Amino acid sequence: MRTVFLNGQFMPESAATVSPLDRGFLFGDGVYEVIPAYGRRLFRLDEHLRRLGQSLDGVRIEHPWDEQRWSEVLHELVERNGEEDQSIYLQVTRGVAKRDHSFPPGVRPTVFAMTSPLVPVPGEIRANGVAAITLDDIRWEYCNLKTISLLPNVLLRQQAIDTGAAEAILIRNGEVTEGAASNVFVILDGTLVTPPHGPRLLPGITRDLVLEIARAAGIPCEERSVLPAELGAAGEIWLTSSTREILPVTRLNGAPVGDGQPGPLWTRMIALYQDYKRAYKANADRS
Repeated sequence: MRTVFLNGQFMPESAATVSPLDRGFLFGDGVYEVIPAYGRRLFRLDEHLRRLGQSLDGVRIEHPWDEQRWSEVLHELVERNGEEDQSIYLQVTRGVAKRDHSFPPGVRPTVFAMTSPLVPVPGEIRANGVAAITLDDIRWEYCNLKTISLLPNVLLRQQAIDTGAAEAILIRNGEVTEGAASNVFVILDGTLVTPPHGPRLLPGITRDLVLEIARAAGIPCEERSVLPAELGAAGEIWLTSSTREILPVTRLNGAPVGDGQPGPLWTRMIALYQDYKRAYKANADRS
């Protein structure tokens, strides 16, 4: 039985219950984070907690704890669940109150966290890549906040799944924003290009790390608007996220991307990314 954390207590997953009057249940009024752990060490924790704080501020939910308390709880949760590599999901809602659209006064936020084994991307996907389609971005105007109100993302991802694709790459006002559950990179004339930070897309932790690694390796990078036509002209397209890392898109809207195989820059980047992880785990073993 897996251990979860709910409102100050560790408990078996089967014992965790939340009131039906919780505003997360009634309104989707909450925020979340997903954090990988490698060698039981939380990966880029400071960056994830910083983004959590920005999301809490953005929706005006009181910060339940400081970063030190978050770190203590999440590290203990990882230790209690045992696997070397885990995916940690944490969620904060505004709390339990009578159903009313306005913010309830004096309500304590609901804090929940759980982990699951972090399963590597299958070798077949790494070898062949994934398919994606483009869809209109129907989400709200504050996509930089990581909120639990994910129904538009769910519908967009499912539309992609229904066509046999793995992800929907979203278009708004004539520009690429991101995937339904990922950030997007394109390779244009040897340059790694990704849309810039702003309210239209989530400031991805893996996105930022890919740029950091690429710049350190001397790979040309640009953060700028990407046009839909540039998706069709790209030599490579990547999707990034905390749990799936860097996925190569080899088919877009039924047509091959480049030669229809994971490209040479992706091959180089995924090796650099795995080297970064190995060094991180080695440091964890020595600490």
